[in-house]
Amino acid sequence: MAVLAWLLIPLFAVVGAAIWGSWVQRNKTIGDVAELAGYARFRDAMERSHPTAPDSAPFRPVAEPAPAESSPAL
Repeated sequence: MAVLAWLLIPLFAVVGAAIWGSWVQRNKTIGDVAELAGYARFRDAMERSHPTAPDSAPFRPVAEPAPAESSPAL
């Protein structure tokens, strides 16, 4: 009887591994459709050409005007 108990342990392990393996390999495409559609919209938005500004020169800081000289208060 003890030998039969030791043979059941690997049998349960094989059955458990088969159940776990079938669960891991299940079809998971139900939620992927929305994610793939969102990725396609993102990719299309990134590929769209955006109009450039009329002056496409690099940004140059504007020189600040010199402070006006104030007369000392008497």
